[in-house]
Amino acid sequence: MKSFLISGAAALLLVGAASAQDLQTAAKPGAPEPPVEWVDKATGHRIVRLSREAGSSSLYFNYNAYTPKGDRLVFSTPTGITAMDLKTRALTKIVEGKVRLLFVGRKTGAVYYEKALTVDPMGPKAVMATDPYTKATREVAKMDRGGLQTLNADETLLAGVAVRTDVAIPPNLADALPKNPDDVKSADGKELSYAEGREVQLNARLDSRIPMEIFTINTVTGERKVVHQATDWLNHLQFSPTDPGLLMFCHEGPWHKVDRLWLVRTDKPNDAPVKIHTRTMNMEIAGHEWFSADGKTVWYDLQTPRGEDFWVAGYEIATGKRNWLHLERNAWSVHFNSSPDGKLFAGDGGDSEMVAHAPDGKWIVLLKPRAIPDVAGIHAPGAEHLISPGVLDAERLVDMRGHDYRLEPNVNFTPDAKWLVFRSNMHGANQVYAVEIAKAQP
Repeated sequence: MKSFLISGAAALLLVGAASAQDLQTAAKPGAPEPPVEWVDKATGHRIVRLSREAGSSSLYFNYNAYTPKGDRLVFSTPTGITAMDLKTRALTKIVEGKVRLLFVGRKTGAVYYEKALTVDPMGPKAVMATDPYTKATREVAKMDRGGLQTLNADETLLAGVAVRTDVAIPPNLADALPKNPDDVKSADGKELSYAEGREVQLNARLDSRIPMEIFTINTVTGERKVVHQATDWLNHLQFSPTDPGLLMFCHEGPWHKVDRLWLVRTDKPNDAPVKIHTRTMNMEIAGHEWFSADGKTVWYDLQTPRGEDFWVAGYEIATGKRNWLHLERNAWSVHFNSSPDGKLFAGDGGDSEMVAHAPDGKWIVLLKPRAIPDVAGIHAPGAEHLISPGVLDAERLVDMRGHDYRLEPNVNFTPDAKWLVFRSNMHGANQVYAVEIAKAQP
């Protein structure tokens, strides 16, 4: 059947991007160079600027940015891709030119990225891999359409999403979808806030029922296979960090409407996806999911209901056991993450216009889990089958009140769990920063 090319911002809305917000801000005219290192006066924690080029960016919160040895951090710059020695902080440009950094392989440490072959951001691309130590580079595959979002644990498969080409799609569909949330009106013509307009925009995309597919690309042979097809909006793909055949994906759209979290096996043909979370109340939302470093648990942002009660929820893959960790409104974050040993969590904060409407939420926070034990050791009948509750106690690390949250900070732990890496425009242009988890010494 005839297929249609969809380009630009419309392509991202139709296919979906892993990171919805990626605001680029410029350095303020006449502003001094951002500091390289300082101690946050509000928190007492040391912060360092890792990047040296304005417009640099660390990876999305669930993408691996570290080499297997734990000695290199990789991030993107306006002129290419840079690797930083985590001990010396020495920077090495390993890829020159405008490319899209994808992730770092968990087995070989190769840095994977895309080079566009046309002006269409969702059009043909070459998928490349570069050794961060030697800069040796190879072409992994060529991809005619879609967007890659994940790499499996043994680096044998890449996975992405694409609009299907074997089903006719109206050529004017992209034009019919709302492009700018500020221009969206309610059904009765009333003005909406930006956040409400964004929900209408997402809902229109979801209701269009565009036929999509999840595909894999073999990194050795370049073979492309379709794993799953649906008219649900497929997005947010993540391979398990330890199980090469286990893939997580989401149904994108308004979170209070979709069943978002799903697991599927790529090594079992026709394997039916498994839903991770089932809604139990109206306006309950779950999303921004990620795997624990050992691959045993899926963690996600859970709100019961939306904007009122906040949890970081865990689903143990092997047993189905659930663990819900409660947090206060001002500690809610756009994205959460967990340390390599699973003992700590972190969040990148959020402004008052976001879903939590936190009055004082613009902070990078360290979150320490605290279990809620049975009183006097007295167990409820069937307690082993109930949700295990807990609390996340928050410690503020970075004052983000100067940050524009249209750029999501995307916090992640370094391999030694001593620092949190994030991106910020707190000094004007986008830069990559890290905050030390231990308090600075006098």
